[in-house]
Amino acid sequence: MSDVYYSNLRTSFNNSLLDKLGRVMEAAGIAKIDFQNHYAAIKMHFGEPGNLAFLRPNWARCVADEVRKLGGKPFLTDCNTLYVGGRKNALDHLESAQLNGFSPLSTGCQIIIADGLKGTDDIDVPVDGNYIKAAHIGRAIMDADIFISLNHFKGHESTGFGGALKNIGMGCGSRAGKMDMHSQGKPVVAEDRCIGCHRCQKICAHDAPTFKDGKCHIDLGKCVGCGRCIGVCPVDAISAGADNSNEILNCRMMEYAKAVLQDRPSFHISIAVDISPNCDCHNENDAPIVPNVGIFASFDPVALDQACADAVNRMPGNPGSMYAEAEDHTGDHFHDIHPETSWKQGLEYAESIGLGSRSYNLIEVR
Repeated sequence: MSDVYYSNLRTSFNNSLLDKLGRVMEAAGIAKIDFQNHYAAIKMHFGEPGNLAFLRPNWARCVADEVRKLGGKPFLTDCNTLYVGGRKNALDHLESAQLNGFSPLSTGCQIIIADGLKGTDDIDVPVDGNYIKAAHIGRAIMDADIFISLNHFKGHESTGFGGALKNIGMGCGSRAGKMDMHSQGKPVVAEDRCIGCHRCQKICAHDAPTFKDGKCHIDLGKCVGCGRCIGVCPVDAISAGADNSNEILNCRMMEYAKAVLQDRPSFHISIAVDISPNCDCHNENDAPIVPNVGIFASFDPVALDQACADAVNRMPGNPGSMYAEAEDHTGDHFHDIHPETSWKQGLEYAESIGLGSRSYNLIEVR
Protein backbone atom coordinates (compact mmCIF):
# COMPACT_ATOMS: atom_id res chain seq x y z
CA MET A 1 0.00 0.00 0.00
CA SER A 2 1.21 3.48 -0.84
CA ASP A 3 0.99 6.50 1.42
CA VAL A 4 -1.19 9.39 0.28
CA TYR A 5 -1.14 12.55 2.38
CA TYR A 6 -4.21 14.73 2.64
CA SER A 7 -5.40 17.96 4.19
CA ASN A 8 -8.89 19.42 4.25
CA LEU A 9 -9.54 23.02 3.27
CA ARG A 10 -10.35 24.46 6.68
CA THR A 11 -8.13 27.40 7.56
CA SER A 12 -7.59 29.79 10.44
CA PHE A 13 -5.49 32.84 11.24
CA ASN A 14 -1.82 32.10 10.45
CA ASN A 15 -2.85 28.89 8.64
CA SER A 16 -3.66 29.49 4.96
CA LEU A 17 -4.31 26.94 2.22
CA LEU A 18 -0.79 27.56 0.94
CA ASP A 19 0.57 26.82 4.42
CA LYS A 20 -1.36 23.57 4.29
CA LEU A 21 0.03 22.68 0.87
CA GLY A 22 3.53 23.23 2.20
CA ARG A 23 2.90 20.94 5.16
CA VAL A 24 1.34 18.26 2.95
CA MET A 25 4.38 18.29 0.66
CA GLU A 26 6.74 18.09 3.62
CA ALA A 27 4.77 15.30 5.31
CA ALA A 28 4.66 13.34 2.05
CA GLY A 29 8.46 13.45 1.93
CA ILE A 30 9.32 15.75 -0.94
CA ALA A 31 12.61 16.55 0.83
CA LYS A 32 13.71 12.93 0.27
CA ILE A 33 14.43 13.93 -3.34
CA ASP A 34 17.88 15.36 -3.98
CA PHE A 35 17.03 18.71 -5.59
CA GLN A 36 20.44 20.33 -5.13
CA ASN A 37 21.33 22.13 -8.39
CA HIS A 38 18.90 19.91 -10.30
CA TYR A 39 16.28 21.08 -12.79
CA ALA A 40 12.74 20.32 -11.64
CA ALA A 41 9.87 20.37 -14.14
CA ILE A 42 6.57 21.29 -12.46
CA LYS A 43 3.97 20.04 -14.93
CA MET A 44 0.62 21.79 -14.69
CA HIS A 45 -2.24 23.15 -16.83
CA PHE A 46 -2.33 26.93 -17.31
CA GLY A 47 -6.03 26.95 -18.19
CA GLU A 48 -7.75 27.62 -21.49
CA PRO A 49 -8.83 31.28 -21.73
CA GLY A 50 -12.43 31.53 -20.60
CA ASN A 51 -12.07 28.66 -18.12
CA LEU A 52 -11.96 29.68 -14.46
CA ALA A 53 -11.55 26.28 -12.79
CA PHE A 54 -7.80 25.88 -13.42
CA LEU A 55 -5.38 26.07 -10.50
CA ARG A 56 -4.43 29.62 -9.56
CA PRO A 57 -0.77 30.62 -9.87
CA ASN A 58 -0.52 30.80 -6.06
CA TRP A 59 -0.49 27.00 -5.85
CA ALA A 60 2.39 26.84 -8.34
CA ARG A 61 4.31 29.49 -6.39
CA CYS A 62 4.09 27.37 -3.25
CA VAL A 63 5.53 24.32 -5.03
CA ALA A 64 8.26 26.32 -6.77
CA ASP A 65 9.28 27.96 -3.48
CA GLU A 66 9.57 24.52 -1.84
CA VAL A 67 11.79 23.27 -4.68
CA ARG A 68 14.01 26.36 -4.38
CA LYS A 69 14.22 25.92 -0.61
CA LEU A 70 15.52 22.41 -1.22
CA GLY A 71 18.18 23.68 -3.65
CA GLY A 72 16.44 22.92 -6.93
CA LYS A 73 15.86 24.91 -10.10
CA PRO A 74 12.11 24.81 -10.79
CA PHE A 75 10.23 25.73 -13.93
CA LEU A 76 6.56 25.44 -14.84
CA THR A 77 5.77 23.55 -18.01
CA ASP A 78 3.10 22.10 -20.26
CA CYS A 79 2.90 20.98 -23.89
CA ASN A 80 0.88 22.48 -26.71
CA THR A 81 -2.58 21.23 -27.64
CA LEU A 82 -3.94 19.48 -30.72
CA TYR A 83 -7.15 21.43 -30.95
CA VAL A 84 -8.04 24.98 -31.87
CA GLY A 85 -7.75 27.29 -28.87
CA GLY A 86 -5.45 29.47 -26.84
CA ARG A 87 -2.63 26.97 -26.34
CA LYS A 88 -1.98 25.54 -29.81
CA ASN A 89 1.52 27.05 -30.15
CA ALA A 90 4.04 28.30 -27.63
CA LEU A 91 3.37 32.00 -28.24
CA ASP A 92 -0.39 31.68 -27.76
CA HIS A 93 0.21 29.26 -24.90
CA LEU A 94 2.42 31.71 -23.03
CA GLU A 95 -0.01 34.54 -23.67
CA SER A 96 -2.87 32.42 -22.32
CA ALA A 97 -0.83 31.57 -19.24
CA GLN A 98 -0.11 35.25 -18.68
CA LEU A 99 -3.78 36.18 -19.12
CA ASN A 100 -4.55 33.64 -16.43
CA GLY A 101 -2.03 35.18 -14.06
CA PHE A 102 1.07 33.02 -14.58
CA SER A 103 4.36 34.90 -14.71
CA PRO A 104 7.79 34.71 -13.04
CA LEU A 105 6.56 37.38 -10.62
CA SER A 106 3.45 35.45 -9.57
CA THR A 107 4.97 31.96 -9.55
CA GLY A 108 8.60 32.55 -8.61
CA CYS A 109 9.95 30.65 -11.63
CA GLN A 110 10.02 30.66 -15.42
CA ILE A 111 7.53 29.03 -17.77
CA ILE A 112 8.79 26.77 -20.58
CA ILE A 113 6.45 25.25 -23.19
CA ALA A 114 8.01 21.83 -23.32
CA ASP A 115 7.44 20.87 -26.95
CA GLY A 116 8.55 24.14 -28.50
CA LEU A 117 7.04 26.78 -30.73
CA LYS A 118 4.84 24.53 -32.88
CA GLY A 119 4.55 21.43 -30.71
CA THR A 120 7.20 19.51 -32.61
CA ASP A 121 10.20 19.70 -30.26
CA ASP A 122 10.03 16.28 -28.66
CA ILE A 123 12.06 13.24 -27.70
CA ASP A 124 11.13 9.64 -28.51
CA VAL A 125 11.25 7.81 -25.18
CA PRO A 126 11.33 3.98 -25.33
CA VAL A 127 8.59 2.47 -23.20
CA ASP A 128 7.92 -0.93 -24.87
CA GLY A 129 4.27 -1.04 -23.83
CA ASN A 130 1.41 -3.07 -25.19
CA TYR A 131 0.28 -0.09 -27.28
CA ILE A 132 3.25 2.29 -27.36
CA LYS A 133 6.84 1.36 -28.14
CA ALA A 134 8.23 4.90 -28.05
CA ALA A 135 6.42 7.91 -26.59
CA HIS A 136 6.80 11.40 -28.09
CA ILE A 137 7.42 13.61 -25.03
CA GLY A 138 8.11 17.35 -24.91
CA ARG A 139 11.87 17.85 -24.87
CA ALA A 140 12.06 20.25 -21.90
CA ILE A 141 10.18 17.76 -19.73
CA MET A 142 12.62 14.99 -20.54
CA ASP A 143 15.60 17.32 -20.10
CA ALA A 144 14.59 17.92 -16.46
CA ASP A 145 16.28 15.91 -13.72
CA ILE A 146 13.17 15.73 -11.52
CA PHE A 147 9.49 15.64 -12.44
CA ILE A 148 6.69 17.09 -10.30
CA SER A 149 3.04 16.81 -11.25
CA LEU A 150 0.75 19.56 -9.95
CA ASN A 151 -2.78 18.92 -11.13
CA HIS A 152 -6.32 20.16 -10.72
CA PHE A 153 -8.44 17.10 -9.98
CA LYS A 154 -11.71 17.28 -11.96
CA GLY A 155 -13.99 15.33 -14.26
CA HIS A 156 -13.18 14.53 -17.87
CA GLU A 157 -15.44 13.69 -20.79
CA SER A 158 -13.12 11.01 -22.26
CA THR A 159 -11.29 9.48 -19.29
CA GLY A 160 -13.82 9.93 -16.46
CA PHE A 161 -11.58 12.25 -14.49
CA GLY A 162 -8.39 14.18 -15.01
CA GLY A 163 -5.85 13.73 -12.24
CA ALA A 164 -2.15 13.10 -11.84
CA LEU A 165 -1.81 10.42 -14.51
CA LYS A 166 -3.67 12.37 -17.17
CA ASN A 167 -1.66 15.49 -16.34
CA ILE A 168 1.47 13.41 -16.91
CA GLY A 169 0.54 11.13 -19.80
CA MET A 170 -1.58 13.29 -22.05
CA GLY A 171 -0.12 16.56 -20.79
CA CYS A 172 3.49 15.67 -21.53
CA GLY A 173 2.87 14.32 -25.02
CA SER A 174 3.99 16.58 -27.86
CA ARG A 175 1.56 17.15 -30.72
CA ALA A 176 2.68 13.85 -32.27
CA GLY A 177 2.30 12.21 -28.87
CA LYS A 178 -1.23 13.47 -28.37
CA MET A 179 -2.12 12.25 -31.85
CA ASP A 180 -0.59 8.90 -30.95
CA MET A 181 -2.82 8.59 -27.89
CA HIS A 182 -6.01 9.91 -29.46
CA SER A 183 -5.97 8.68 -33.01
CA GLN A 184 -2.96 6.51 -33.71
CA GLY A 185 -1.23 9.49 -35.24
CA LYS A 186 -3.31 10.32 -38.32
CA PRO A 187 -4.66 13.83 -39.05
CA VAL A 188 -7.81 14.76 -40.93
CA VAL A 189 -8.61 17.78 -43.11
CA ALA A 190 -11.75 19.90 -43.06
CA GLU A 191 -11.78 20.75 -46.76
CA ASP A 192 -14.32 23.52 -46.37
CA ARG A 193 -11.79 25.44 -44.26
CA CYS A 194 -8.69 24.75 -46.34
CA ILE A 195 -7.48 27.83 -48.26
CA GLY A 196 -4.91 25.99 -50.37
CA CYS A 197 -1.87 27.77 -48.97
CA HIS A 198 0.31 24.62 -49.26
CA ARG A 199 2.11 25.29 -45.96
CA CYS A 200 1.38 21.75 -44.83
CA GLN A 201 2.89 20.39 -48.02
CA LYS A 202 6.04 22.48 -47.64
CA ILE A 203 6.71 21.35 -44.06
CA CYS A 204 5.97 17.65 -44.54
CA ALA A 205 9.07 15.49 -44.93
CA HIS A 206 7.06 12.53 -46.26
CA ASP A 207 4.99 14.09 -49.09
CA ALA A 208 1.74 13.15 -47.38
CA PRO A 209 -0.28 16.32 -48.16
CA THR A 210 -1.47 16.59 -51.76
CA PHE A 211 -3.82 19.10 -53.37
CA LYS A 212 -6.81 18.60 -55.62
CA ASP A 213 -9.05 21.48 -56.69
CA GLY A 214 -7.14 23.71 -54.27
CA LYS A 215 -7.92 21.56 -51.24
CA CYS A 216 -5.53 19.50 -49.11
CA HIS A 217 -5.76 15.74 -48.90
CA ILE A 218 -3.44 13.68 -46.68
CA ASP A 219 -2.12 10.32 -47.81
CA LEU A 220 -2.38 8.36 -44.57
CA GLY A 221 -0.08 5.70 -45.98
CA LYS A 222 2.74 8.24 -46.14
CA CYS A 223 1.82 10.20 -42.99
CA VAL A 224 3.93 9.40 -39.92
CA GLY A 225 1.82 11.44 -37.49
CA CYS A 226 4.37 14.13 -36.61
CA GLY A 227 1.68 16.82 -36.37
CA ARG A 228 3.70 19.50 -38.12
CA CYS A 229 0.88 20.12 -40.60
CA ILE A 230 -1.49 20.89 -37.73
CA GLY A 231 0.94 23.41 -36.32
CA VAL A 232 1.45 25.38 -39.53
CA CYS A 233 -2.13 25.48 -40.84
CA PRO A 234 -3.17 29.16 -40.54
CA VAL A 235 -6.92 28.41 -40.52
CA ASP A 236 -6.97 25.26 -38.36
CA ALA A 237 -8.24 23.11 -41.20
CA ILE A 238 -6.12 20.13 -40.11
CA SER A 239 -6.77 18.30 -36.86
CA ALA A 240 -6.15 14.94 -35.23
CA GLY A 241 -8.74 12.27 -35.80
CA ALA A 242 -10.36 10.46 -32.89
CA ASP A 243 -10.51 6.82 -33.86
CA ASN A 244 -9.39 5.35 -30.53
CA SER A 245 -11.97 4.26 -27.99
CA ASN A 246 -11.84 5.74 -24.52
CA GLU A 247 -10.54 2.41 -23.22
CA ILE A 248 -7.58 2.39 -25.60
CA LEU A 249 -7.03 6.09 -24.94
CA ASN A 250 -6.67 5.35 -21.22
CA CYS A 251 -4.17 2.55 -21.86
CA ARG A 252 -2.04 4.58 -24.24
CA MET A 253 -2.11 7.53 -21.85
CA MET A 254 -0.84 5.35 -18.99
CA GLU A 255 2.03 4.10 -21.12
CA TYR A 256 2.92 7.70 -21.93
CA ALA A 257 2.90 8.46 -18.19
CA LYS A 258 5.28 5.56 -17.67
CA ALA A 259 7.65 6.99 -20.30
CA VAL A 260 7.73 10.32 -18.46
CA LEU A 261 8.24 8.88 -14.97
CA GLN A 262 10.65 6.01 -15.49
CA ASP A 263 14.28 6.35 -14.44
CA ARG A 264 14.09 9.63 -12.45
CA PRO A 265 12.62 10.99 -9.19
CA SER A 266 9.03 12.23 -9.26
CA PHE A 267 6.46 13.66 -6.86
CA HIS A 268 2.75 14.27 -7.34
CA ILE A 269 0.26 16.81 -5.97
CA SER A 270 -3.49 16.98 -6.61
CA ILE A 271 -5.69 19.90 -5.63
CA ALA A 272 -9.34 18.78 -5.53
CA VAL A 273 -11.21 22.09 -5.69
CA ASP A 274 -13.67 23.54 -8.24
CA ILE A 275 -14.29 19.99 -9.42
CA SER A 276 -15.79 20.74 -12.81
CA PRO A 277 -17.27 17.92 -14.88
CA ASN A 278 -14.97 18.51 -17.86
CA CYS A 279 -11.32 19.21 -18.62
CA ASP A 280 -9.69 22.60 -18.06
CA CYS A 281 -8.98 22.51 -21.80
CA HIS A 282 -12.54 23.77 -22.34
CA ASN A 283 -12.89 27.52 -22.79
CA GLU A 284 -15.61 27.39 -20.13
CA ASN A 285 -16.18 25.49 -16.89
CA ASP A 286 -19.49 24.12 -15.72
CA ALA A 287 -20.61 24.20 -12.09
CA PRO A 288 -18.58 21.97 -9.74
CA ILE A 289 -20.20 18.55 -9.34
CA VAL A 290 -19.36 18.28 -5.61
CA PRO A 291 -18.09 20.62 -2.85
CA ASN A 292 -14.35 21.27 -2.61
CA VAL A 293 -12.45 18.32 -1.14
CA GLY A 294 -8.81 19.03 -0.25
CA ILE A 295 -5.09 18.84 -0.97
CA PHE A 296 -3.38 15.50 -1.72
CA ALA A 297 0.24 14.44 -2.34
CA SER A 298 2.13 11.18 -2.85
CA PHE A 299 5.11 9.58 -4.56
CA ASP A 300 2.60 7.15 -6.14
CA PRO A 301 0.41 8.72 -8.88
CA VAL A 302 -1.89 5.69 -9.09
CA ALA A 303 -2.63 5.74 -5.36
CA LEU A 304 -3.05 9.51 -5.54
CA ASP A 305 -5.64 9.32 -8.32
CA GLN A 306 -7.47 6.51 -6.54
CA ALA A 307 -7.54 8.42 -3.25
CA CYS A 308 -8.84 11.58 -4.94
CA ALA A 309 -11.54 9.66 -6.82
CA ASP A 310 -12.64 7.93 -3.62
CA ALA A 311 -12.73 11.25 -1.75
CA VAL A 312 -14.82 12.90 -4.47
CA ASN A 313 -17.22 9.96 -4.57
CA ARG A 314 -17.78 10.26 -0.82
CA MET A 315 -18.98 13.84 -1.27
CA PRO A 316 -22.63 14.79 -1.86
CA GLY A 317 -23.49 16.10 -5.32
CA ASN A 318 -23.95 19.82 -5.80
CA PRO A 319 -27.49 20.96 -6.63
CA GLY A 320 -27.76 22.51 -10.07
CA SER A 321 -24.66 20.71 -11.38
CA MET A 322 -24.28 18.15 -14.15
CA TYR A 323 -24.21 15.52 -11.43
CA ALA A 324 -27.66 16.59 -10.19
CA GLU A 325 -28.99 16.22 -13.74
CA ALA A 326 -27.47 12.76 -14.31
CA GLU A 327 -29.87 9.90 -14.99
CA ASP A 328 -28.21 7.60 -12.45
CA HIS A 329 -26.63 8.22 -9.06
CA THR A 330 -24.63 5.07 -8.41
CA GLY A 331 -22.03 6.47 -6.03
CA ASP A 332 -19.49 6.75 -8.85
CA HIS A 333 -19.90 10.43 -9.64
CA PHE A 334 -17.55 10.43 -12.63
CA HIS A 335 -19.29 7.53 -14.34
CA ASP A 336 -22.67 9.06 -13.55
CA ILE A 337 -21.86 12.30 -15.41
CA HIS A 338 -19.96 10.56 -18.24
CA PRO A 339 -21.48 7.04 -18.53
CA GLU A 340 -19.38 6.16 -21.58
CA THR A 341 -16.13 6.46 -19.59
CA SER A 342 -14.36 4.10 -17.20
CA TRP A 343 -11.73 5.75 -15.01
CA LYS A 344 -11.29 2.51 -13.06
CA GLN A 345 -10.10 0.75 -16.20
CA GLY A 346 -7.37 3.37 -16.59
CA LEU A 347 -6.11 2.94 -13.02
CA GLU A 348 -6.26 -0.85 -13.28
CA TYR A 349 -4.09 -0.70 -16.37
CA ALA A 350 -1.68 1.77 -14.74
CA GLU A 351 -1.27 -0.60 -11.81
CA SER A 352 -0.71 -3.56 -14.14
CA ILE A 353 2.23 -1.84 -15.89
CA GLY A 354 3.94 -0.89 -12.65
CA LEU A 355 3.04 2.78 -12.29
CA GLY A 356 1.85 2.33 -8.72
CA SER A 357 -0.74 0.74 -6.46
CA ARG A 358 -4.46 1.36 -6.16
CA SER A 359 -4.20 0.40 -2.48
CA TYR A 360 -3.27 3.26 -0.20
CA ASN A 361 -3.02 4.59 3.32
CA LEU A 362 -4.64 8.00 3.63
CA ILE A 363 -2.74 10.09 6.16
CA GLU A 364 -4.29 13.37 7.25
CA VAL A 365 -2.11 16.44 7.74
CA ARG A 366 -3.47 19.27 9.89
